Amino acid sequence: MLRTELHEYLNRYLKITDYKDYAPNGLQVEGKAEIKKIVTGVTACQALIDEAIKLKADAILVHHGYFWKSEPEVITGFKQKRIKSLLLNDINLFGYHLPLDGHEELGNNAQLGKLWGLQDITPQPGLVRLGKLSKKVTIQSFIKQVSTSLNRQPLHLYGGPEMIQTVAWCSGGAQGYIDQAIEWGADLYISGEVSEQTTHLAKECNIHYLAAGHHATERVGIKALGEHLEKQFGLECTFVDVANPV
Repeated sequence: MLRTELHEYLNRYLKITDYKDYAPNGLQVEGKAEIKKIVTGVTACQALIDEAIKLKADAILVHHGYFWKSEPEVITGFKQKRIKSLLLNDINLFGYHLPLDGHEELGNNAQLGKLWGLQDITPQPGLVRLGKLSKKVTIQSFIKQVSTSLNRQPLHLYGGPEMIQTVAWCSGGAQGYIDQAIEWGADLYISGEVSEQTTHLAKECNIHYLAAGHHATERVGIKALGEHLEKQFGLECTFVDVANPV
């Protein structure tokens, strides 16, 4: 598949124009013109690039790419090493951030909802989702389900009822959206990370909070996107999970 064709398809399929993001979505580093083998992963770190080189990949497709608005503009240090590795090996780098969180089918949040058996009842558009379990369950049994599905023990801040049914969630570093979950009356809010004030909000507003891991909650979308490309175009896509405890 031509790089230009894949780029056009991904931009259209993930609806990148619907999002005001913190980094450019799409092709970030240009490599070879024809793509047959893709490595997918959460973050375009050096370990992922090194693995893509070993696998002789033509492209890397990630959730966390480069050129964030908050980072230095100069290409030095680890940033230079990463980009040099891509250029010397003629590997394309594609990055999709918020579009891969919010996509209605393959997005991180859509995939997490399916993983946890949640019927989406979100009252308004946005990245934060609200779901409902088919019946009430104990908070501990649901935590076990989350832990098993993500292969990671989440941090639990206790604040809500023992029996839960409504769950709000948003992948990654979205702990600040707990306010939205509280407004919706959710029994539990799940995100990837946690802040100092999250503990107080959970206790004072009668809501459970799970910090299930930034990396762990954002593996599902990029993996699903790679599987989609395999079925759609017959491309060889290999998901590489570079371990990250955060």
